[in-house]
Amino acid sequence: MTFEQMRLACADFTQEMSEKLKAKMPNALRKAQGLDFIPYTVKDGAWQPGPFDGICWWTNGFWPGEMWAMYRMTGEEMYKDEAIRAEEMLDDAFRDYDHLHHDVGFMWLISSGAHFRMTGDDAARKRTQLAANLLAGRFNPLGFIRAWNGDCTGWAIIDCMMNLNLLYWASDYTGDPRFKRIAMTHADTAMKHFIRADGSSNHIVVFDPETMDVLDVPAGQGYAPGSSWSRGQAWALYGFALSYLHTGKQDYLDTACRVAETFIGQVKEDWIPRCDFCQPADDDLKDACAGAVAACGLLELARITENPSYFDAAVQMLRAMDASCADWSAAYPAILTNCTGSYHGNDHNIAMNYADFYFMEAILKLQGDPFLFW
Repeated sequence: MTFEQMRLACADFTQEMSEKLKAKMPNALRKAQGLDFIPYTVKDGAWQPGPFDGICWWTNGFWPGEMWAMYRMTGEEMYKDEAIRAEEMLDDAFRDYDHLHHDVGFMWLISSGAHFRMTGDDAARKRTQLAANLLAGRFNPLGFIRAWNGDCTGWAIIDCMMNLNLLYWASDYTGDPRFKRIAMTHADTAMKHFIRADGSSNHIVVFDPETMDVLDVPAGQGYAPGSSWSRGQAWALYGFALSYLHTGKQDYLDTACRVAETFIGQVKEDWIPRCDFCQPADDDLKDACAGAVAACGLLELARITENPSYFDAAVQMLRAMDASCADWSAAYPAILTNCTGSYHGNDHNIAMNYADFYFMEAILKLQGDPFLFW
């Protein structure tokens, strides 16, 4: 069965999700208009900003990303206008350089990058190229893009697999191979040092920045060192699939498929990922966001390989999120509510804008939209 046949076979579900999004998102937009921050989560029915770093909070690109997704789904100018308003707000982040780090891909590729690729707007192009140069400037020539700031000189994280797409875009647009080479070098390091034999992934690897010796493998946002933080697995799954799409390197596709098989095996009981696949058995902490990210990656793998097991797992997770993790009421501005920032933090069972973005992105893929945000 081709991807197109698989996609058409679930057209009723896709249409239902599209109609729910079209009914809900105008209210979410209205609650955001006039705010002096970019929406991240919800408290008492109202949008709230990210908890740290102000305009430099790493998820601030996802709200304009949501707006561009809704613009593609509906063609309604109000979504385009809000996406551009939020993109312009992000200019202040460039002026607050000390708080920017490896997540500039999350911040600008799906905001100004989407804007430029959809409309050709030159100011959006300049923002995206500036972000790409900032990310390239974090490259340690021994083999990785460093994470965060301060004393994290040798730190790298699996999340950065998604930020690499900003560098692939920069090489494609400028014709300069340096950006792509940096991205592939980091991806090669991630394959070697992050992806385990069983297809699971570390969240953080700490290298000696002068020798590349591995000094530590902390738990990061997961349960414990050596455990399997589900959103980290989703970053790896989607990130390596996208690196394959941008480079054609077979090793990246093989890695994405290995991670996918492991991820599917961990979620197939109820199709909502636990926060960490190694957390205690009696702990019911879930992360719908990990499911939304993974669903996007699985749909791309299904498109590439035409393997129906990937497609079916993606749709099963989306159906489960709709049934048990979504708030479709007009009063609540976000969609997915059972999201977890980190296992040992306090951000449990909350809404997060990037969970909603990936859910929308997955529905666009099921609709057959050819635009690749990443």
